[in-house]
Amino acid sequence: MLTLDPSQPAQGAAVDIARLLALRFPARQLDIRRRRRALAQLSGGQRSNFRGRGIEFEEVRGYQPGDDIRAIDWRVTARTGTAHTKMFHEERERPVLLVVDQRSSMQFGSQNCFKLVLAAEIAALLAWSALASNERVGGLLMRDTDHWEMRPRNSRRTVLALLSALAEALNPAEVSDHGEVDPNRFGTLLRSVRRVARPGSSIFLISDFDGAEQDDAREELFQLARHVEITAIHCSDPLEAQLPPAGRYSVTDGQTRADLDTGISGLSQRFSALYAARIEDYQKQLQRLGIPMLSASTTQAPLTLLRNMYGGALTTSQISTSTTASHGN
Repeated sequence: MLTLDPSQPAQGAAVDIARLLALRFPARQLDIRRRRRALAQLSGGQRSNFRGRGIEFEEVRGYQPGDDIRAIDWRVTARTGTAHTKMFHEERERPVLLVVDQRSSMQFGSQNCFKLVLAAEIAALLAWSALASNERVGGLLMRDTDHWEMRPRNSRRTVLALLSALAEALNPAEVSDHGEVDPNRFGTLLRSVRRVARPGSSIFLISDFDGAEQDDAREELFQLARHVEITAIHCSDPLEAQLPPAGRYSVTDGQTRADLDTGISGLSQRFSALYAARIEDYQKQLQRLGIPMLSASTTQAPLTLLRNMYGGALTTSQISTSTTASHGN
């Protein structure tokens, strides 16, 4: 059995299906149905956990002091001669859709792993947690020239199919043989998400958000946020925020190669400032839509990030089982 320490960052340049399967056990430390105050603050304020229908009718009972007068059932009140009010409860049935970016921009990393691997392990933890909570789970994987999708189902087989698809990501060299990349790809893929996601769904958008600043992507995200609950998880690597020490470096995108001189005066400062401004723009854009954005780095363990927001209380037996499994029972 694979020995897995979930307190450590993800590892490698390729997604390892064995690691995704092993994350089933540490995922028991998560409860994605919880929405902690810290997450609500990231979304710009306290908002309902549920979109779409949100609440559904439960019963009619006699009016009691303190009841919302807007919920009075006037038909029953008129028929009986006494005030009655409608009672509602939050609609807990909400499919979970994991939208994972697997485009070539995600196939980069300078420490521990590629962003692609980080995103896959985050998705695996969320999928296992959702399945354990009896939620319907589905997925949509964003690729350079196409996408893979599976509609939400309450099925272990669905989760296994999703994990297998995550492990089949193409490398940049293979992408060039599969057609020309759409420059508006992020917006196009969000349009696909709108088609798949039902109102009231809970969507986890795991990406580096390359192309999210384009007008069509902004509009698609706005339309999507009107009907579903979205949690954005931004994947990054330290080298994207700050250039390496002064020197000449050979860099490549998998197809072409160029020389980079980081010793040019002021280059590092301008680079860092542009990156910070781009991230701030993403955050403001999402906050206006009530969408929280979590920051995931290749230097951080995916479980640590998610446990800070979705950590649930474990029983003694769960802790024992998780620890044993992680060390290759």
